[in-house]
Amino acid sequence: MKRVYSLKENSAFQYVYRKGKSAANKELVLLFVRQGKLRIGFSVSKKLGGAVTRNHIKRLLREAVRPKLPSLKCGYYVFIARSGAVTASCDAMEKSVDNLLKRQKLYKNTEESKKISN
Repeated sequence: MKRVYSLKENSAFQYVYRKGKSAANKELVLLFVRQGKLRIGFSVSKKLGGAVTRNHIKRLLREAVRPKLPSLKCGYYVFIARSGAVTASCDAMEKSVDNLLKRQKLYKNTEESKKISN
């Protein structure tokens, strides 16, 4: 994922935590706030494991989100990993991300989202 899409500042994360709309499933929680730019952040708690485990989860998340970037609406996205993400495979993580984005209706149009998910 390119750096221009990264949500890095603590103040931006706090803003999304306060104002964001959320959706959740077994592996992830998605928080979203409409903004002018597309920015995506990932949060993985120390409760899920050591640095190796946390970085592995973040890599899986980045790979799951990367192909969907062109079809996402502008805004700040924060993906928070849950305990199910520790054992999730790459395919399971992609399905989980896709599920949350569809439930929140965050794709630009439905035809593009069908192409991506297939």
